[in-house]
Amino acid sequence: MPDFSSALALLTSPAILFFFIGAAAAFARSDLTIPEPVAKALSLYLMFCIGFKGGVEARAAGLNGDFIAAGVIGIALSALMPLVAFIILKRTSRLDRSTLCALAATYGSVSVVTFAAGQQHLEAVGLPAGGYMAAVLALMETPAILTALLLLNGAGRGEPGRRRTILKEVFVGAAMVMLLGSFLVGLVSGNAGMAKLELFVGPLFQGALCFFLLDIGLIAARRLMEGGRKLSPGVIAFALGFPMLSAAVALGLARLAGLDVGNAALLTILAGSASYIAVPAAMRLAAPEADTGVFVTASLAITFPFNLTVGIALYTAAAVWFWA
Repeated sequence: MPDFSSALALLTSPAILFFFIGAAAAFARSDLTIPEPVAKALSLYLMFCIGFKGGVEARAAGLNGDFIAAGVIGIALSALMPLVAFIILKRTSRLDRSTLCALAATYGSVSVVTFAAGQQHLEAVGLPAGGYMAAVLALMETPAILTALLLLNGAGRGEPGRRRTILKEVFVGAAMVMLLGSFLVGLVSGNAGMAKLELFVGPLFQGALCFFLLDIGLIAARRLMEGGRKLSPGVIAFALGFPMLSAAVALGLARLAGLDVGNAALLTILAGSASYIAVPAAMRLAAPEADTGVFVTASLAITFPFNLTVGIALYTAAAVWFWA
């Protein structure tokens, strides 16, 4: 049987506890809030740290078959799982096509903060993943959005001018530029660069992650209070069940590809996450009529807390058991 003893350590880590503090403050109607510019700066900082450290570690490890295999699996999952989600939702919900496509894209793309929490958890239990997984994270953000655009076009949407604007938003958006840019800087500068930025991307990262998750806890709880009534039982079941389906597919593919347990666990955690930054930004342009009260609330207020409290530990335990 899988060993779930690490779940308590995850739930009692400072970053996760700050998420619960934020949620509790929101449910208590506290006026606590994080200014939007500060939250955006924290988000960019976290992406910078993840990308840069990943680039440094990738340089140390060198280009290898695991990197290529994980990248191919990640892109395939991000491109194809939205189709599976679309089919499931079309049969089990009454969502309009725009909202349905947005929800499918949300669960095909990934969460940077879930990645960061998963990375910290794996290091804590002695299963560190390769630094190149930061690049895999970046690769998994966009294919799901492109798949959603194809699904929208099937409904007669997607004028050429709008498509160009959306593609620009996807490929040169802040998240993509910061993640890939900092990864390349770390890849080029290596350990010499890390020596200069070690304090900035090391000890300070934990404090920033705590502060950011405090904000996410506030937002998630407030989204749930405001938009929770829009979530049907079918959508809630999807928000809890589909991540586990994606994670199971990723775990099986990682095993077939021969990835080691740490990289397989982190890839599984990524597959089980859902976007609440990149996809809403793109869908705002592609399908402004899509109901954010459904697809953002499902991701941020249902799936994200589930992954923090259960999912990350569950996927890690499953990988350890599967590789035993």
